[in-house]
Amino acid sequence: FSCRSLRGSSPVIMLTVFVVVVALVSQTAARYTPDWTSLDARPLPSWYDEAKLGIFIHWGVFSVPGFGSEWFWWHWQGQQPPDQKYVNYMSQNYPPGFTYPEFARQFHAQFFNPDDWADIFKASGAKYVVLTAKHHEGFTNWESPNSWNWNSVDTGPHRDLVGDLAEAVRNRSLHYGLYNSLYEWFHPLYLIDKKNGFKTQEFVLQKLLPELYNMVVRYRPEVIWSDGDWEAPDTYWNSTEFLAWLYNDSPVKDTVVTNDRWGAGCACKHGGYYNCEDKYTPGQLPTHKWEKCTSVDTLSWGYRRNMKMNELLPLAAIIEDLVRTVAFGGNYLLNVGPTPDGMIPPLFEERLRGVGDWLEVNGQAIYSSKPWRVQSENTTVPVWYTSKGLTVYAILTAKPPMSTVKLLAPKTSSITQVFLVGNPTPLSWAPVNPGGGLVVLLPELPYTPAQAWTLGLDFVQ
Repeated sequence: FSCRSLRGSSPVIMLTVFVVVVALVSQTAARYTPDWTSLDARPLPSWYDEAKLGIFIHWGVFSVPGFGSEWFWWHWQGQQPPDQKYVNYMSQNYPPGFTYPEFARQFHAQFFNPDDWADIFKASGAKYVVLTAKHHEGFTNWESPNSWNWNSVDTGPHRDLVGDLAEAVRNRSLHYGLYNSLYEWFHPLYLIDKKNGFKTQEFVLQKLLPELYNMVVRYRPEVIWSDGDWEAPDTYWNSTEFLAWLYNDSPVKDTVVTNDRWGAGCACKHGGYYNCEDKYTPGQLPTHKWEKCTSVDTLSWGYRRNMKMNELLPLAAIIEDLVRTVAFGGNYLLNVGPTPDGMIPPLFEERLRGVGDWLEVNGQAIYSSKPWRVQSENTTVPVWYTSKGLTVYAILTAKPPMSTVKLLAPKTSSITQVFLVGNPTPLSWAPVNPGGGLVVLLPELPYTPAQAWTLGLDFVQ
């Protein structure tokens, strides 16, 4: 049936229809109950840990002012007192009485070519892509029947951005995920619930849940990147009920992964993999699968018209961050903010392609790898370890000052072999002491703007 045909229907009826339809066609083995003990016990689908690298895309009405960050509307008219920087920006550049929703008409996306985007993401070496389906402003990048006239089909681009990118990404054998904000800054129903101390759930039952079910059934995302949860407990959002349906009866029940932003206090505690916080960087090996999300633009997730070169992560810093994350067992979700007319800024594209160039040579040390018993050392230069099968990888994130590098962590044997990834010629090495460690004689290391090289060590402990 057509989702458009339900536009005038009760949201509660729509929610019921979607649940019933999907439940009728689903065949499931293990059943999860709507409580954290059961949901947290669900094994993470294996594709996610194997993927290691994803691309995050923050794109929405906030891309039009392109100033400050994707929190523009909140800083201008939500927080009290308003941020004067945003107030001045509006008074100096827009007529009196201009409202934030008027920006949507300027969100044209006229140059948006999903195949071009997907080509860039494929070239980056990423294995999954996560697009903002809806950020905190509430604007949906698809024709949500629960967001009338505040979506990308009814206004602005007049096209299904979520669906168009889904097709292009999947045609390149990449996994496709969607970011969804639970709360919306200025939605009247949410503000009523908030005023009631979240003892009512009008927003959840009439807006959030019908929209989430619709989104999953329509687009079948393999990642649901939840956010905007922190003002209310998971019981307000009905998170466990939604996740039980997602894991038991949804069309992506066997492959979907979720994060940990499902209510105040859930971060780093409940859900699928853990984000814990933006740009989370643990100092030791976590016991639970996790993901670091970070942005090429260090000051914003969304596009900024006034961003400067020195505010962007250099390629070498991105590679070192990726390597550190993978050595600690995490996935790396790297964000770019497209322009409102649908272009990925060339400097962002350059960074992504640079990551892909490095992974084309060194990817065997990243994809499907596991943390080793030692994650890092810094005897000669910073070294990060990963492992796969019988091979341990030592990733150097700086060029050694001499033609040798000392590694103290590996325990060698008479059959140990060492090679530079990308060069099949075995390298000469000598033991440091009987208890372990080795000195490797390096060849001339090839130039790479990533400033990182990988040694493979076979038959070490």
